[in-house]
Amino acid sequence: MRAVRVVLGVLVLALGVAAGVLWLDWRALRGGEAAGIEALAAAKAVAPELLSYDYRTVERDLARAGQHTTGALTREYAELSGSLSARAKERKMVQTATVVAAAVERAEPGRVEVLLFVNTGTITEAEGGAGPRQQVSRTRARFVMIEKGGRWLVSDLSTLIGTA
Repeated sequence: MRAVRVVLGVLVLALGVAAGVLWLDWRALRGGEAAGIEALAAAKAVAPELLSYDYRTVERDLARAGQHTTGALTREYAELSGSLSARAKERKMVQTATVVAAAVERAEPGRVEVLLFVNTGTITEAEGGAGPRQQVSRTRARFVMIEKGGRWLVSDLSTLIGTA
């Protein structure tokens, strides 16, 4: 009889531990799900600002885009400002980006990877004053979103594929 009580006690303790572990796993999963929803919305909202510019306002456009970044990507946008500004002004480039679809690839609390399908339209002045030249491309981009100070910021941006 005593052995049965000990075995039952061990089983109850094991079930309690298992329930606790499952509860923590479920909470972590739910935290990643909530993070994914928030970061996805943020990525879709900021992608046009990060990927669009007008040669007449390119410095302001890149500065505004930099406000949605963090870490090394912030430094890259600051460095890009000089070279892209000169090129955009020289060619009178206007680039507009529109997110057509997006999905969460991986999510955990505080860090989410988002895949974005983006249509990009670029208008440049044709050589010899022949009028504007327009190009449309479909691109996939991956944003790594990091939560900082209650905001979702882009910490890494990579273009996966582009077609004309």
